[in-house]
Order: sequence, then C-alpha cells, then structure tokens
Amino acid sequence: MNAPTENGTIAIIDGVRRIFCDGYWIKVYDPPANSLKTKKQLIQALTRRLFNHVEHGINIPGKRLNDARKAYEAEQDPARKRVKGAMLAGALFNRATDIFTKLVELQELGIEIETDNALMRECGFCLQEALSLGKLVLHRSGEEGIDELWGEPFRAFSIPVEAFYDSRVIKIAQTLRDIDLLAKTMAATLSATPLYEGILPAITRFADAAKIKCETLRTDPDIFDVWADFVVASEELTAFSPRLSHGISAAERQLATDGRSLLLQGRDLVTYITRARVPMPKSTREFIERCEAFAARAHQRGRPRLAGPMSC
Repeated sequence: MNAPTENGTIAIIDGVRRIFCDGYWIKVYDPPANSLKTKKQLIQALTRRLFNHVEHGINIPGKRLNDARKAYEAEQDPARKRVKGAMLAGALFNRATDIFTKLVELQELGIEIETDNALMRECGFCLQEALSLGKLVLHRSGEEGIDELWGEPFRAFSIPVEAFYDSRVIKIAQTLRDIDLLAKTMAATLSATPLYEGILPAITRFADAAKIKCETLRTDPDIFDVWADFVVASEELTAFSPRLSHGISAAERQLATDGRSLLLQGRDLVTYITRARVPMPKSTREFIERCEAFAARAHQRGRPRLAGPMSC
C-alpha cells in the first residue's frame, strides 16, 4: 500500500507546482522577499482585504477613533449600537494598521522596535479590542462575520513573510473542503428530486471553477481565464430552472420555488467563501440545515410529474 501523503509535500502535477494540505493539492507560489517593504505592502493589502468583505460603512479612519468610541458608548438602541460597534471596530483596526505601517517605516530607517515598545502595546490593545468588537461586524451578505481576517495584519507583522504565506495554505484547504461540502449538499438535495433533474453537471462545474479561483492569486497570469470560467459557471448554474407539469399543485410549485431559492443561496455562499478564501462556518451550517429541511419536504411530496422548464 502507498504511504499517505504528508502535509507540506510539494510536487509538480500537470506542469503546475502544488503543495499538499489536508487532502488537497493546492497551487503554490513563491512568497515575496521577507523585507520590511514587503511587510508594509502586505499589511496594507490585508487591511483593504478586510474592508472589501465586511459590511459597508465601517471603514472609519484610525484618526477618528475617539469619535467612534464616543458614538458607540453613547448609543442606547441595541440595533444602532451594533452598527456603531462595528464602526468602532473598523477605527480600531485602522489605528492598529496605521501603527504597524509607521513601525515598519521606522525599522526601514534602522530603528529597532522592541516588543515592549509603547506603540507596540498600543497596537496590541487596538487589535485585541477590534477582534472583540469584530463579532458585531457582518459579512457583506448580512449573515456572519469572518473572524479570520481581523488578526491577519498582526500575524503579517510578527512572523516572517514566508511563514505567513505558508499559513494561508491551511485556510485555502479548509475553504476547498467547504466548497466541496456545499456542492455535495446542493447536489444531493436538488438532484434527488425530478424537479431539478440534470442539475448535477452545472453544480460540479461551478464547484470546480470555484476551487480553482480560490487557489489562484490575482497576480497570476491565469487569473483572466480563471475568473471568466468561474463567472460563466455561476451564470450557467443560475440559469437552471426546475421542471414541472402544467397541472402541478400549489405545494409542488412552492417546492420548486424553494428549491430555486436554495440554489441561489448556495451559489452566493460558495462565491463569498471563494472570494474571501476562508470558511464561513455559521452560514455553511445554516445552509445545510435548510437543505435538509427541503429534502425532507421533497420526500414527503413524492415525485411530481415532469414537463418543460418553469420560470421562477
């Protein structure tokens, strides 16, 4: 018997250099040089990355931290307080990354920054509070937050660049796992009923394109084909319509509508985690629960009669 492949194994597969992690062979890139300039650029990129995936309106400049805190502490309405707490988290995050950036600039001038430096402690306090308040911040979908993104600038500052990029491989593997899980759940839920007969190939193409997009950096020359393939696969999946006879019951029509809603929700969730390149466990769990409820209802309804596609 062949010995199991160990995590971290690197091999050339179909002409592409890949690294093995938790069951997946992931495209691997050479990390940039471990320089202070690289760290500064990485921290700035990670800051943009966070605000690109969270709800609108919380990208408050660090210089307005005191204003954001006063607004949060004075608010009494729970719903408004959550939003203002998210804005405070954004201001704290920006204050921390502002400090990181300036510390790197000082290091570039040859000034040694000790771990007990007052600015380092201030940065740590800001990030700790931002991480705590980050639980109030939602993904742009309005569902859950993505906790993984809040601590990345600190890790990028405190460990070598190569180690940071190595740690991203683990998150990509976890994301690929959840893409497969979501695709498997969608396929089992929808293709098991004649309402969605023939949908399996579209789900498979979409999941495959999503996994390739997830492992491909935006700077990769292949990104133009990779992104185009992903978008087209998403559009093809969206275009799929359930098939019902003309004499269907109201219950069957509702089942078809609910199935299409699941289809669109699954497409959106896969897209969210593909772009963020991190799992969204709460949203994934809740989507699977909705699929299970739909499957139970479909089983009770029996097999509806087939005909042409119904527009929903």
